[in-house]
Amino acid sequence: MRSQLLNGLTVERYRRTVTDGVERVAAKLAATDRPFTGVTVDDLAVRVDAIDLDRPLGDTTAVLDELEDVYLRDAVYFHHPRYLAHLNCPVVIPAVLGEAVLCAVNSSLDTWDQSAGATLIERKLIDWTSARVGLGPAADGVFTSGGSQSNLQALLLAREEAKTASLARLRVFVSEAGHFSVRKSAKLLGLGPDAVVTIPVDHDKRMRTVVLARELERCARDGLVPMAVVATAGTTDFGSIDPLPKIAELCDQYGVWMHVDAAYGCGLLASVKYRDRIGGIEDADSVTVDYHKSFFQPVSSSALLVRDAAALRHATYHAEYLNPRRMVEERIPNQVDKSLQTTRRFDALKLWTTLRTMGADGIGRLFDEVCDLAREGWELLAADPRYDVVVEPSLSTLVFRYIPAAVTDPAEIDRANLHARKALFASGDAVVAGTKVGARHYLKFTLLNPETTPADMAAVLDLIAGHAEQYLGEPLDRAS
Repeated sequence: MRSQLLNGLTVERYRRTVTDGVERVAAKLAATDRPFTGVTVDDLAVRVDAIDLDRPLGDTTAVLDELEDVYLRDAVYFHHPRYLAHLNCPVVIPAVLGEAVLCAVNSSLDTWDQSAGATLIERKLIDWTSARVGLGPAADGVFTSGGSQSNLQALLLAREEAKTASLARLRVFVSEAGHFSVRKSAKLLGLGPDAVVTIPVDHDKRMRTVVLARELERCARDGLVPMAVVATAGTTDFGSIDPLPKIAELCDQYGVWMHVDAAYGCGLLASVKYRDRIGGIEDADSVTVDYHKSFFQPVSSSALLVRDAAALRHATYHAEYLNPRRMVEERIPNQVDKSLQTTRRFDALKLWTTLRTMGADGIGRLFDEVCDLAREGWELLAADPRYDVVVEPSLSTLVFRYIPAAVTDPAEIDRANLHARKALFASGDAVVAGTKVGARHYLKFTLLNPETTPADMAAVLDLIAGHAEQYLGEPLDRAS
């Protein structure tokens, strides 16, 4: 079994095995003509359940054959131009190279004596991103597993900076279109059930700052402590961007921590055309960025940035075996001092290989393309009498609803849209997402693939309409 360990004695096996895997994936990508096969849970579960993990195949070629059957054939392929569902981007080749390197070397980004150069690369990328945001010379941050972890850590810092012993008095403000991780984080941080105050949104799905001002005033009047305002730069459902300058003004007025969840909208930091859409982000106390959403990076690649590096002390604990306090005096950079995680992948390497190959403008142009595509999609939907489109896109998301000409019952229209999405997924021809606007069911295009075209969107809209019409043509007593 030592022959399977990666070391200087097994480099030929390593080279051959990884090359075989790359060839399999390359062949699959080249042959994939739709984003999904339509396989059902039951069908796939039978194949996976039949595998006895206590009886190894002993040969990686056989393992790849089996993997074809239980994964590669039926995976959902985000690189396909008709994958239009969630915030999953196709990945750029330099980032895949970085992933291959980081897996093989297997650095752990907790202490200097486990990572050396990797520590400095991550720190350099944090500085680069902070400068793009405009946070100033005292900024710092750390890579995380994703936006939910970044938001959790940001609110942890905000809680500690609020300096109150009564957690029940703390309040967090977020728009009704903000990410669910804000409520989840509040619960994990021990805040009360009333801690998160939801602020309504305007027609463009942006936080209504007039209401925010009123709620902040009410908070002060009632003797409560405003812990944080979470502004969103790219909501998951709509891609909407809250009015960051006005929110920053209110946070300054009331002495509240301002966190910007830019997990989606961070692509604008590299944008050649649309950077001004997130003006005001530079006033934040903390910012979430997800490179694996709009920098075309493989999962996972996210970061939390803070205006004042000193705030990260709230996540710092020392262990004698790992990062004893004397290391701070010796100026040894241990990333675990600022992270919620201990063992942590060198995910920063993927962004590094991308920037060193393509440059920020190269990433930004790709993101600009999908923003432009969303504009074309909005015009397509607005001109199509079969569809109601909710809001003009700020980023690359479109939320819409099929409206049949002969049906007026909103519940029946809901069922038709739900059926169309389910039938489309089962066909494998395209994948779209769904959400609710008010109480009604809507469909969603999340456009993150520059290879998607207006013709692809038009074809998918025709498919959706076809499935919905087929459903509506059936007897009205059918099951929903």
